[in-house]
Amino acid sequence: MTSLLEGAKKLVSRSSEIGARVQGLEQAVDSAQGRVDSAVIDEARSVVDRAAGRLKLSAEHTVVALAGATGSGKSSTFNALAELELSAVGVRRPTTSWATACVWGRHGAEELLEWLGIPPRHQVTRDSMLSTGREDNALQGVVLLDLPDHDSTEVAHHLEVDRLVRLADMFVWVLDPQKYADAAIHDRYLAPLASHKDVMLVVLNHIDTVAEARRDGMLADVRRLLEADGLDGVPVLAVSARNGWGIDELKKQIAKRVAEKKATRARLGADVRAAAERLQTVSGDAKVRSLSTERIAALDDAFADAAGVPTVVKAVEDSTRIRANRATGWPVTAWFSRFKPDPLKRLHLDLGSAGKHLTSVSRTSVPKATGVQKARVDTEVRALVDQVSDGMGQPWVTAIRKASLSRLPDLGDRLDKAVAATDLGAEKIPLWAGLVRALQWLLIIAAAVGGGWLALLAFGSYARLPEPPTPELSGFPIPTLLLLGGIALGLLLALVCRVLVSMTARRRARAADKRLRDAISAVSDELVVQPVQAELAAYSAMRDGLAIALK
Repeated sequence: MTSLLEGAKKLVSRSSEIGARVQGLEQAVDSAQGRVDSAVIDEARSVVDRAAGRLKLSAEHTVVALAGATGSGKSSTFNALAELELSAVGVRRPTTSWATACVWGRHGAEELLEWLGIPPRHQVTRDSMLSTGREDNALQGVVLLDLPDHDSTEVAHHLEVDRLVRLADMFVWVLDPQKYADAAIHDRYLAPLASHKDVMLVVLNHIDTVAEARRDGMLADVRRLLEADGLDGVPVLAVSARNGWGIDELKKQIAKRVAEKKATRARLGADVRAAAERLQTVSGDAKVRSLSTERIAALDDAFADAAGVPTVVKAVEDSTRIRANRATGWPVTAWFSRFKPDPLKRLHLDLGSAGKHLTSVSRTSVPKATGVQKARVDTEVRALVDQVSDGMGQPWVTAIRKASLSRLPDLGDRLDKAVAATDLGAEKIPLWAGLVRALQWLLIIAAAVGGGWLALLAFGSYARLPEPPTPELSGFPIPTLLLLGGIALGLLLALVCRVLVSMTARRRARAADKRLRDAISAVSDELVVQPVQAELAAYSAMRDGLAIALK
């Protein structure tokens, strides 16, 4: 963009904002690349390139192109303006596809002529040795081009006219009284250049061949046709290049516009605006929408359902309940729970801290997403895209939808890895359950001591051995208290702990649910949200660029 800024400095007397407008269009084109139809993009980029090229060249010269059909007197008008016989006319006109250039003020024009592609042999400097000494400086700074006939049978002529029409700063369309309504010039050039009417003049040549009574009516008819082309307000001058009628007025009109130093700015501005409007038409003018938290939450929920999060959370709760009940239950019966399958182990989610190193290659046994779950994911993705793309042009709707689906083929593996890599917090039993386990074993030991004590007393009585005194507590034998108390307290403690186990299982399930959904949310963000946001950022950058280009 350095060249653009340098060019903008050269054009500061005309408009310091034209460089910024070109940059804005370039930003819009870069952002829309690969999303909008290539024909629109290529045309807009060519405008950027042409404008950038023109901005780097002389700001003291204005390129004025004389264009017309065969026999319109275009070359005669060119010679009359130059006051020299520079361009062959009539039957003497060569069958060349090159334009002829006449330059008023050679200094600084060399690079401009090279950019225009005018060969040196077709260039003439007005203030050179060919001058007659009668000329004035009214057209100082003008590069006047005599273009080939636009209706020539030579294809090369058509191509040269089209090329230079895209490069000229100002147009003078020379019409013939016999063919001024010809669709060839109206449909191919005048109507398509309606946005450039501020840099346009129309000349009705050979006015001397028209009866004086019909001249005003013919000029009015020309203006009517121009209005139908969208060129209302374009000056229409009656000229006879052969007799010199109207040449001074034509020269005055050209000199006035050149002196204002606005033609280049107006031409480039019209090109930029036309390209920006075409891009805006196909892209739409909807404001940029951000992804709503509700839609993202709905998408995350659909992903979580497809990943089997409810199944895993239920397994965490059931596994915690089984393991904690085994730890806090009455040891005599708790060991039977070992025969009950652990839900997390069945899902291959009981990996432990060392097993986490295997998650990059291992898979869980969580059931794969069903058709209904996949359909829900598709629905939520589509709803998210529809919300943010509402009002956009179809190319951007398609681009956003494509981006939202681009990484979904990886969904199954990514969800499974996210679940496998999540710490479910169910590997260890709660601290309090470990303390209860120790207490339960103390009670079992107490019951065993009491039972053994009573067994020794019974054996002594049976063998008629001397009975030692049995200690009592509040009238109850201590062996009996140890046996019954150990059993009763163990059973009661197990029942009370079931309530605590249930609360702990639910709490761990909620914690696991949050961790899993956070992990799933990261997957949905990477696979869907980020690609969509990238497209929205490109659309926003395009809109910002168009806003600058359309100033």
